[in-house]
Amino acid sequence: MQIGYVARRLLQFVIVLWAAATLNFILPRMAPGNPVRDRLISQASQGGALQGGIEEMVRSYNTQFGLDKPLYIQYGLYLEHVAKLDFGYSIANYPNKVVAMIRRALPWTVGLLVVSSAIAFVLGTILGALVTWSRAPRIFQYLIGPAMALSAIPYYLLGLVLVYLFAILVPVFPLSGGYSIGVIPHLSLSYMLDVVRHAFLPGLSIVLASIGVWALGMRGMMITTKGEDYINFAEATGLKDRRIFFSYAMRNAILPQVTTFAINLGTIISGVVIVEVIFGYPGMGSLLYTAITGSDYFLIYGIVYFTVFSIAIMTLLVDLLYPVLDPRISYRRA
Repeated sequence: MQIGYVARRLLQFVIVLWAAATLNFILPRMAPGNPVRDRLISQASQGGALQGGIEEMVRSYNTQFGLDKPLYIQYGLYLEHVAKLDFGYSIANYPNKVVAMIRRALPWTVGLLVVSSAIAFVLGTILGALVTWSRAPRIFQYLIGPAMALSAIPYYLLGLVLVYLFAILVPVFPLSGGYSIGVIPHLSLSYMLDVVRHAFLPGLSIVLASIGVWALGMRGMMITTKGEDYINFAEATGLKDRRIFFSYAMRNAILPQVTTFAINLGTIISGVVIVEVIFGYPGMGSLLYTAITGSDYFLIYGIVYFTVFSIAIMTLLVDLLYPVLDPRISYRRA
C-alpha cells in the first residue's frame, strides 16, 4: 500500500473530525436560551435553588464554563480542548467531568451493543449466504422469512415485547439495570454472570432485529457472486463444495458487509438509545438521553463527537484493511 494514500486518508480523517467538531460547536448555540440559566431555573422550580440568586449563579457558571467569552474565543478554546479529548464539566452533573462520565458508560455499551451486533452480523451473514446456496440444508429457507419479518420491527418494540414476556409474564430475566441492586461491581464470576443476565434481553432484541438486515444484504451479494466465472471454473475443476462456498463465494461477497458493519459499529455507540432507556441500561444511549433531557450541552458535545470519531476511525481501518481482505484490491496508481 502506498504511503501517500495512507497520508491522504489520515488527512481526510483529521478534516472530518475538525468539521464534526465545528458543527458540534455551532449547532447547539443556534438554539434559543442559555443552557446554564435554563438548568438553574429548572432546579429552582423543583426547590433546588432560590429564584433570587439565579442571575448570580448564572454569571458564576458562565465564567466556569467559558460562556461569557466572545464566540471566537469559545471556539478556539473548544478546539483546543477537543484535541485533548477534554470536554469540560457536565452542566447537569457538576463537578463530574464529561470524559469521566463517558468512560464509565462506554464499557457497558461496548459489552452490550458490540457483542450483540457482532453475533447478529455473523448469524445474518451466514444465513444470507446459505439461503442462496443450492446444496445448503433446506431448513435455512424457512428461517429467512421470520428473520426478515423481525428486521422490520424496531429495536425498542422488540425490547418491550421481550420485557413483557420474560421479565413480567415469566420473570426469568431482570426487568432493568446493568446489575442487581445492592451489588458492588467487582471482578468475579458471580458478578459477570449477573451482568450477562441483565444484558441478555436488550442484547436479544438487537440480535433479532438485525439478523434479517444482514441476511438480506448477504443474499443479494451471494446471488451476484454465484454468476461469476471464477465460481463456475471452481465447480468445473471439481473443488469441494465447502471450499467453493467459503473460499470463493463468501469471501468475495462479504466485503460490502464488512464495510457496513464497521460503520454500524461506530453508530451503535449512541444509535440504540431507546433500547438502553427501556431497559435502564447504564450505557452511552442512556447517558445521551439524560444529557438531551437535561440540556447538558457539554455532555452532548462529548458523546456526539465520540460517535463521529468512532465512525471515522472504523471507516479508516476498514479502508486500510481492504487489501488484506481481498488481494485484488490495490491502492497503487496504475
